[in-house]
Amino acid sequence: MAPKWRELADTLAARIRSGEYVPGQQLPHIRELVEAGEGSKSTVHAAYKALEAEGLVASSRGHGTVVRQQTPLKRLGVARYDKAKWRDGDQVAFIADRVATGRAYRRGDQTQTVSLIEAPPAVADAHGLPIGADVYARARLVKEGDQPTHTLTSYYRPEHVEGTRIVDPAPGPAGRGGGFRVLYDAGYEIDHMKEQLFARVPTSDEAKLLQLSAGEWVVELHRTTFTADGTVVEFAIGVHAASRFAWEYDFKVPDSAQGATS
Repeated sequence: MAPKWRELADTLAARIRSGEYVPGQQLPHIRELVEAGEGSKSTVHAAYKALEAEGLVASSRGHGTVVRQQTPLKRLGVARYDKAKWRDGDQVAFIADRVATGRAYRRGDQTQTVSLIEAPPAVADAHGLPIGADVYARARLVKEGDQPTHTLTSYYRPEHVEGTRIVDPAPGPAGRGGGFRVLYDAGYEIDHMKEQLFARVPTSDEAKLLQLSAGEWVVELHRTTFTADGTVVEFAIGVHAASRFAWEYDFKVPDSAQGATS
């Protein structure tokens, strides 16, 4: 026979999945369920912790226990960088993901800080610079409503971006078309990218910033952006709440044997 807390957790999970409790809705306070005869304070607390571990709810001070969005955002692959989106329009990458998922967005969902820093080892290596060389760090926090989804910090050589909108710390994308459009206008048209993904446990600061539930992991992204001649014009590190994204890639399957026999 399942323990009382498990039975309660299963009952609440069924209500969430049926839509009785909708995303963003706060579940009853623990004392309310205790008074309703659903179990002791420790029983209800254990049930809520189980729901949190299963990714159905999020708990935080001042907000209580809130039902999480159950449909993750699409995090597009190649399609999010389509030049027509940012060169000819104003659909920066995070907005392209929202549009593909059918979710609302505001440009102000992205905030940022910009600073001139000494290049950490990974950044220096990506740009081919000595460790400690000056680079611009453009750090963004992206939210969906009140919930953070990910951080992304792009690192640039000063000679590529000095005097451009990229180093303007105003909130939101760096003007129409975002950072890629700024690089394009400066004569650095992006041509190809390399992305690496790493799943890991978040740091305590990341868990706090992204409002992660206990036990929730993050996906760390490393993105290197090149021009056609191989110049690195951006190296970016993103930290994504793992359960809030579905990573989607659509690509042509290569056949290297064709080149070898021609």
